[in-house]
Amino acid sequence: MRNFEAHTDEIRQQMLDEINVKSIDSMFDMIPEKCYLEELKLDDPLSELEAQKELFKLSNKNKTNYISFLGGGAVKKFIPSAIQYVASRFEFLSAYTPYQPEISQGTLQIMYEFQSYICNLTKMDVANASVYDGGVACAEACLMAVRVNKIKRIFISDKLNPNYIEVIKTYLWAQDIEFVIANETPKDVEFAGKIYAYPEYNGELKKLPEKEGKALIIASVDLSILPVVEPPVADIIVGDYQPFGLPLNFGGAYGGFIAVKDAYKRQIAGRIVGKTLDKEGKEAYVLTLQAREQHIRREKATGNICSNQALTALCCTLYLSLTGKNALIEYANLSYNLAHKLSEKLNSKGYITLNKNFFNSFEIKMKENETADSFIQKLKERNILAGVKTAENKVLVTVTEFNTNSDIEEYIETLN
Repeated sequence: MRNFEAHTDEIRQQMLDEINVKSIDSMFDMIPEKCYLEELKLDDPLSELEAQKELFKLSNKNKTNYISFLGGGAVKKFIPSAIQYVASRFEFLSAYTPYQPEISQGTLQIMYEFQSYICNLTKMDVANASVYDGGVACAEACLMAVRVNKIKRIFISDKLNPNYIEVIKTYLWAQDIEFVIANETPKDVEFAGKIYAYPEYNGELKKLPEKEGKALIIASVDLSILPVVEPPVADIIVGDYQPFGLPLNFGGAYGGFIAVKDAYKRQIAGRIVGKTLDKEGKEAYVLTLQAREQHIRREKATGNICSNQALTALCCTLYLSLTGKNALIEYANLSYNLAHKLSEKLNSKGYITLNKNFFNSFEIKMKENETADSFIQKLKERNILAGVKTAENKVLVTVTEFNTNSDIEEYIETLN
């Protein structure tokens, strides 16, 4: 197998002669010579067995047994084992966009139930069947606001997740849309939409500014707190559903959602599944309000041909179904209580909680002459991921139901 070669020089020459081309290189004359790579320095190919051994060797370098207090966009939470079993079934794992409803009722119903769960949590009228992640959901919501109000300017709260801000900036830059990033909205400036975080990136939980003029209010929310906290008053609510059934996975794949008031449903990006009746009068599910470029005029499209996150949306739906309302409330309350307990214990050690009102994420200020880096490293040596560095002397700490009282005690003991 090591010497296997798909095409010999003789076969390549026969193909070139057939299309009347002198050489393979001549087929790429339009590419500047400076862009060409020199010979790639690759190791010899491996057999399947050798590749497996190499990958196992690499995976053994990963440390997965840390006690985690990381947040800032993705968190470690309990995931029922049944989710992986169902999601790995081939009819879900390899499913493409269900254009043919007569053979895709299972996939379509899952997507419909996902939308229903999101609407129930956010108390909005319509939700889409997912986009790539929370950052993309924020960006698509900003583009929605521009389409609705015909104003090419967006206000971005500087308290939004910084990764989301970067995604939004890229989307707006590509469409020549102005944006302002600040703590407060500038006076006498007209915006198509204003996007805020709920809670803010540092964990602060406070009411969103009231709507002024035509600008749509967009709220980027943490879904995991909505079972016990009223959703914000907004025209569009977006977020990432990673906390509901998705592992950290080294940063993805996750999934974003967009939920809107009924008036804006025709501007929503992504797929929407509707429930109807088939010719026999039985309930059936179909893609509806299709607004991708294959279906309508390109200039009117609100989404492109890229994939949605149906598989991760399935995991979210399974999580919500298996967990149930009471457990969601219990998890949220547990996270809240444990976070406040840890905050109080850190305060007693001389660290200052900078939040006035928080749920399960809070920002602490280091003691004098202590840096965030040294604080994080000290706990990492004891197998604890202390939080996310937000400044030279500040750390964002996040607690979920996955953490225990003994985890908190160990966290504090490490600081002695």
